[in-house]
Amino acid sequence: MRGVRRRSRSKVVVAALALMSLGLSGCSSLSSDDGDEKPIVVGTTDSAMGLDPAGVYDVGSWSLFGNVYQTLLTFTPGTDKPTPDAAKSCGFKDVERRTYSCTLRSGLKFANGHDLTAQDVKFSFDRILRIKSDQGPAVLLETLESVRTEGNDTVVFRLRTPDATFPSKIASGVGSIVDSRTYPADKVRTGNELDGSGPYRLMDFQPDGKVELRPNPHYKGANRTSGNPVTVRYFGKPKDLMAAWKRQDIDVASRDLPAADVAELSLGDNDFRVTENASASTRFLVFNLKSKSPVKDVAVRRAVASVLDRVAVARDVHHRTVEPLYSLIPQGLFGHTTSFFDRYPRPDAEAAARLLRSAGVTAPVRFKLAYSKGVSTDEETALIKKQLESTGLFRIDTEHVEWSRFQQGRAKGEYDAYLLGWVADYPDADTFTSPLVGTGNTLYSGYSNDRIDKLIRDAQRNGRRDGSTDDYRTIQKIIAEDVPLLPLWQRKEFVVSKESISGAQYLRDGSGLWRLWRLDRI
Repeated sequence: MRGVRRRSRSKVVVAALALMSLGLSGCSSLSSDDGDEKPIVVGTTDSAMGLDPAGVYDVGSWSLFGNVYQTLLTFTPGTDKPTPDAAKSCGFKDVERRTYSCTLRSGLKFANGHDLTAQDVKFSFDRILRIKSDQGPAVLLETLESVRTEGNDTVVFRLRTPDATFPSKIASGVGSIVDSRTYPADKVRTGNELDGSGPYRLMDFQPDGKVELRPNPHYKGANRTSGNPVTVRYFGKPKDLMAAWKRQDIDVASRDLPAADVAELSLGDNDFRVTENASASTRFLVFNLKSKSPVKDVAVRRAVASVLDRVAVARDVHHRTVEPLYSLIPQGLFGHTTSFFDRYPRPDAEAAARLLRSAGVTAPVRFKLAYSKGVSTDEETALIKKQLESTGLFRIDTEHVEWSRFQQGRAKGEYDAYLLGWVADYPDADTFTSPLVGTGNTLYSGYSNDRIDKLIRDAQRNGRRDGSTDDYRTIQKIIAEDVPLLPLWQRKEFVVSKESISGAQYLRDGSGLWRLWRLDRI
């Protein structure tokens, strides 16, 4: 983590590791006496698609979930190991790592006043698997076989196969605990209300508008600090977020400011803070391998990989605020390699042409490339289109799609290829393998490889996580050969805040959490 404080004619730079702040677990109750305290206003382009953990799996929704719902485990600043939150203790009960048990803290309540028991935890996981929404996170629970309770305070998970990553998974948004009295068991809850037990209560939710949060008086968990009232404002485009920051309509800007503005802010002398956190925030070009797609032939995908120039994308579109990514697993996570650079070391149109000729594919190959929100998406897509078409080997039809429609379209396989940002759900290489390239993956790419699935299972079995490095390296080598997706770049997370606001450095740190409760007024 690196925090930079900007002041006229002076500059202070503090450099540290990405997850380097102290966080202690313990039971506490956040004060509900927020009185007339003015909310801290946070701006973001990551709007929440929904409020039910069973029905959505996107950055904006999960960012909100970490503040209003509670999970059995969480990640405190300073560690990538899950620590108890709603639970007072958790652990595997067998050497095979197939039975995992958690005992809840006493006196847990939802913000509506209902008691939170082991039955609510079981209900929350069961309904995700039962509903199995196309837009939901059920893919993360693929190793979960069953959940049972022992009394009102103990939950026991039985896994289909050993999975050392299971604690990290349930510390993410998929582990959000809902009230069994107010959520339907077999369908997604609709409307703009929710019932959680996290640090905040949801007072108002306006999709693509704003969210009003107030400290939850019933919260008991890992966080020791009392949250301040917070208003989250959603902006449709990065430029709109930047305009709000310049008008001083917001106190904090968190994902995504325009790349050119980020580059300028990082160099300027101004009265605000710029926090730069190492993170696992990435972008991929995803291919549709299903029948009738022009990119189903692996030769076409390899040809695209042979000519795409990541360095130019990072330099000309993102003003070097991102780094070219040549692997499925980004830098900073164990198992990272440069498998795509090893196989496609530089843009080479002649090599791409040979690949197509050898496969009997007639050029130019025409396919549809869809994209939605993100930083500089129009410019990025235009440059990729130009790079591919300049070879004479491709004809690209690009389409910008509104976010919710884009999510539905990719789930239905409507696009030959699409651009998508992917942020780590939890700080483990597994979050870039099983959800992205495992059979039934959440990218809906149609990609399936028995060897990949076996390697994912083998890696999950290893309790010493960095001991699975060889498995992850092999996975990435195969992905560079099969090219179901093409990594483009990864970036650090930039948060801009007024001098009067502290705690912005905790908002994004690669853990998957958006810690609004750490914000405070100085």
